[in-house]
Amino acid sequence: MKNKNTRTSNGVKATLKNYRQSPRKVRLIADLVRGKRASDALTTLQFVDKRAAGPFAKVIRSAMANAAQTGKDADTLKITKVTVDKAPTYKRFMPRARGSASRINKRNSHITVELG
Repeated sequence: MKNKNTRTSNGVKATLKNYRQSPRKVRLIADLVRGKRASDALTTLQFVDKRAAGPFAKVIRSAMANAAQTGKDADTLKITKVTVDKAPTYKRFMPRARGSASRINKRNSHITVELG
């Protein structure tokens, strides 16, 4: 997992790349926090019983720290944009009957959070 932080013209952005969970599962968390204030989103994520909640909270805290570096007030920040994109998939094989094999796709995702 690689964490990449950048600043955009609208707000402050933080990115988590190659997170080892499928985008479909991570988007469930993204829908919970989209449009909320950053502090409220962190509170919500503390009570969510999903594996992606921890890394998602870490990305939001990273974006808040980036905002503090640029001189913005962390209490007034709102999550303006959340994207969960598909990352490269690891392909693995499982042995099956009569010498054949079936493919297992280990999906990854890129998480991007923008605060404004």
